[in-house]
Amino acid sequence: MKKRNFLTLTLFFAVVTSWSQYVIRSVEELNNLKQVPQEKVFVNHTGPVVFAGEYMYYSFQCFNAQNSRPSAVSKVGYIALVNEEREYVLEQKIKLVKGLGQGDFFVSTDIASGNYKLLGYTQWMKNNGLAQVFKDDVVIVNPYTVDQSALLADAAAEEKEMVAQTAQVMDSSTVGLLLNGTVYGKREKVNFSLKNYKGNLGNGTYTIKIRKKSVINPVNKMNAITYAKDYLNVDKQIKLKVGDSLFLPEQRGELLFGTVTDALSNQPLSNTPVVVSLPGKEFVLKFATTDDNGTFYTYLRKDYKERVAIVQVEDSDRDVDIVIKAPRKLDVSELEFGTFTFNEKLASAIKKRSVHNQIENQFFSLKPDSILLGDPIDPFDGGIPEVFVLDDYTRFPTFQETLVEILNNAGYRNNAEGNDYIRIAQDFETFNEEFNSFPAIVLFDGVYITNHEAMKEFDARTIKSISLIRDQFQLANKEYQGILSVETFDGDYFENYNQINGTINSIIKPTPIKNYYVQTYGSNDFNRIPDYRTLLFWKPNVVVEEGSNLDFEFFTSDISGEYEVIVDGFTTFGKPISFTRSIFVE
Repeated sequence: MKKRNFLTLTLFFAVVTSWSQYVIRSVEELNNLKQVPQEKVFVNHTGPVVFAGEYMYYSFQCFNAQNSRPSAVSKVGYIALVNEEREYVLEQKIKLVKGLGQGDFFVSTDIASGNYKLLGYTQWMKNNGLAQVFKDDVVIVNPYTVDQSALLADAAAEEKEMVAQTAQVMDSSTVGLLLNGTVYGKREKVNFSLKNYKGNLGNGTYTIKIRKKSVINPVNKMNAITYAKDYLNVDKQIKLKVGDSLFLPEQRGELLFGTVTDALSNQPLSNTPVVVSLPGKEFVLKFATTDDNGTFYTYLRKDYKERVAIVQVEDSDRDVDIVIKAPRKLDVSELEFGTFTFNEKLASAIKKRSVHNQIENQFFSLKPDSILLGDPIDPFDGGIPEVFVLDDYTRFPTFQETLVEILNNAGYRNNAEGNDYIRIAQDFETFNEEFNSFPAIVLFDGVYITNHEAMKEFDARTIKSISLIRDQFQLANKEYQGILSVETFDGDYFENYNQINGTINSIIKPTPIKNYYVQTYGSNDFNRIPDYRTLLFWKPNVVVEEGSNLDFEFFTSDISGEYEVIVDGFTTFGKPISFTRSIFVE
């Protein structure tokens, strides 16, 4: 019989269990932590001016702070928008693959006009404070509110601020842009190429954006070159000491942690097995054990589908309180904000852009983005289940009767020392294989069942199928014989979960990766639909390799004027690349 260590805690967690209180306890631990490189982040975005009713798109690059190469430490990044009152307006979680991520957020009409700060970071970076974190100025204009005092100023002040802008050094000798022209008509197709001129030295990851040049133009726009200068001297390792609290790095996925206490005594439960179920057809099952303070940790690596986690202790009769925790937010009390203001001379431009946004949003349903589904999850981690579709058999009213009459290899076993449990027959592969009496892992719509006996009378008419895996598993130092997974027709068993030994919690998923809608013209489908796009092209994290010549295309919109073609990013050696070209739409 196959025996597998299935769904166990990650290797990194096995190393850091002694850090359960976020406190560095010894010099040895501190030295181990200092071996993990610190990180830095660059966020390329479609700001710096964003109107209410618009999306702000961004790409996210996480680097090893010691060598400026893509970081291998964190698998999760974070974006935050903070207002001048030092309040978090939003925070998003991003899945990172080889240090790269991307996302977007909608600026609703609830967000006031003003100067904001866009932050980019990982949990690991938070150990070194605000200086380690990516920071960029963002101006939000909300023309739908009466109070615009946060951005209003007199003309002299604005002219002074505009003059304060300085020219920035651009580099297009390593990677170049080839356009098929500079002047185009409305709704005309534009072709361009990104060319690597320096072979291996030009390999890297770049973001391309093409947007209308704005008359509202704040100072200090961050690009790859200014970022490389400003963040050259960030910390290369954590600067903590023994006894300091610690933000754990998310090396193996999203960190999920919480506390377990006894409901009667309110005392923490130590050394207690905990099961985390992320339900659904593509379920995720994780096991952990609480530490001396009743705290458990696990990492979520897979692209789970539901925004729900059910956390239970193994003892189905134990009345407990389980609380999912979140890392404390970064202290932004010392954050400094830009002072961009505008005067009434810009009123016409603001009104025009606002009207264009309203019209674009009216036709949003005709130009939808698509969400990538992510990698499919194999809930059995390579095991091939035997599936029983109950409509193919004579149906029986209860779950227990169904096991007896249909599943020859699974059934209830009497337990003189407690609740009856389900056991799956061993799939013997050798004549001398030792017999066991271990219980099965039982799941209903991906929810781990701690009390098998309580499911005997479950209405089998609601069950679509039952899947069996007959391998032996070891989970959190406990042996199990097989997996029995029940799928109901509605797939919603978790919605009615209510047990004293667990809790159901909402969790925040990483922002989904999208295929952004690309406007094209080649038929008459859009002839009567206005096109007031100011962002004509957005391609985050374009990977350029030696000898590559990448071709792209887009269509201009109904808005004439000057547009900027901006390429921003870094070579694989950490060299910043940034340059801008102009095109005109007549």
